[in-house]
Amino acid sequence: FMMHELCTELSKITMPVICNEPLSFLQRLTEYMEHTYLIQKASTSQDSIHRMKCVAAFAVSAVASQWERTGKPFNPLLGETYELLREDLGFRWVSEQVSHHPPVSAFHVEGIKSDFMFHGSIYPKLKFWGKSVEAEPRGIITLELPLHNEAYTWTNPTCCVHNIIMGQLWIEQYGNVEIINHKTGERCCLTFKPCGIFGKELHKVEGYILDKSKKKICALYGKWTECLYSVDPATFDAYRKSDTKRSEKDRKGSTQSNSADEDPDEMPPPEAETVQVIPGSALIWRISPRPDNSGKYYAFTSFALQLNELNAEMERVLPQTDCRLRPDIRALENGDIDAASAEKNRLEEKQRTARKNRSKSDEEWKIRWFHQGPNPYTGAPDWLYTGGYWDRNYSHLPDIY
Repeated sequence: FMMHELCTELSKITMPVICNEPLSFLQRLTEYMEHTYLIQKASTSQDSIHRMKCVAAFAVSAVASQWERTGKPFNPLLGETYELLREDLGFRWVSEQVSHHPPVSAFHVEGIKSDFMFHGSIYPKLKFWGKSVEAEPRGIITLELPLHNEAYTWTNPTCCVHNIIMGQLWIEQYGNVEIINHKTGERCCLTFKPCGIFGKELHKVEGYILDKSKKKICALYGKWTECLYSVDPATFDAYRKSDTKRSEKDRKGSTQSNSADEDPDEMPPPEAETVQVIPGSALIWRISPRPDNSGKYYAFTSFALQLNELNAEMERVLPQTDCRLRPDIRALENGDIDAASAEKNRLEEKQRTARKNRSKSDEEWKIRWFHQGPNPYTGAPDWLYTGGYWDRNYSHLPDIY
């Protein structure tokens, strides 16, 4: 219970702006869509197992941009929104911060050719473990493929940032992700592996696609930072068996010092080899390389670098609640730390005052673009898109900045 109290208190601490990256969490969520082509590939496929491979690769690729992203995104203000219209990639996205305590971000994406719908809500539950912070992203993610009358649901893995007090920050993701095809009963069970003592398992992800009678149809393996392959399950199991024997032999033959045992917070050494490709495997997804100057810009991908772009044409149509108009994020992007810090404090104070005034007058906060309801496929509580955002009628929106 005390640990829970501590977590609650720590999550309320205002972090200095120097720890942030110049994006809101709503913008960061949009990075799920960097590899949208995998959804489109699934939509055009006539085979449900092939569709599941593409959806699994999309679920893995959706968290790939977290790699080395140690800057904290800005907490969205209640009522903050973000839209992204990418005709070149074939989708339009809208998201809204629908709750402040607990912080919940809801999003809804549609394919421009009506070939898919992707929606969900994320409530990042933070836990502090001394030197590391763990974010468990609660909330269901749903992908609908109308051409096949199919819906898939899953939840994301847990993300952990190590060495938050001192030392080199590094990120790992771990946990089980189960993707269910609600029409066929097929499922994909993936394990994002924790890095292990000598860092051998770092970033690894593997699992199986099972038919509705739970028979293994296909094995998937790779790294969430890099790629995903599919292979016949018997071949995969045989390879894993021989690999386990090999590493046991290595362990007996090596006199490793215990230092790694004592401190799993140390960053594992980069592996000389990347994913070992099992003969007979097929590549489903490979990450796009980051731009050369990524290291200087918060380890952003090319996709992330464009998220806060604002031109005159956009300014004419955007609602006043869009993240791009948020002054603290803009100031940090322009390198003005003092202004960013002052603006961040002003906005948080403004939000607190507005909340106090509402509680005095019994005025209800109005959520604009989403409503609470059961997920249509799992029945679990969810946030669903109400509609109307793209009609561009933004009168009656709150003044949050």
